[in-house]
Amino acid sequence: MIVHIVEDDRAVADALYIVLGELGYLPTVYSDGETFLAEATISAKDIVLLDLGLPGMSGVDVAHQLNSRASAPRIIAISGKTRAGLNRHLRDLPDMPLLRKPLSMEALAEAVA
Repeated sequence: MIVHIVEDDRAVADALYIVLGELGYLPTVYSDGETFLAEATISAKDIVLLDLGLPGMSGVDVAHQLNSRASAPRIIAISGKTRAGLNRHLRDLPDMPLLRKPLSMEALAEAVA
């Protein structure tokens, strides 16, 4: 199982990479949705930590593409947006788990477990 981190903020992506590695996961990092979808080898056993506010293709659009696959990975949204902004983004994905920034190590460990 791979944990794919799709996050454009380098500091956040680096912190997630370090913490997930310490938790025993094999993380990979992508700075945008287009690169992730083009380059990642994704299986149904994988987890995708997906920033909703990505440049270019939004995290919501990436989630829709992943969910349309026959073997979709588990997706966990991450965002620092306001509740109103999140409600707009997630209205079509109401069951997607969400972690709010700043992320705590405990919340991250619980979400990926």
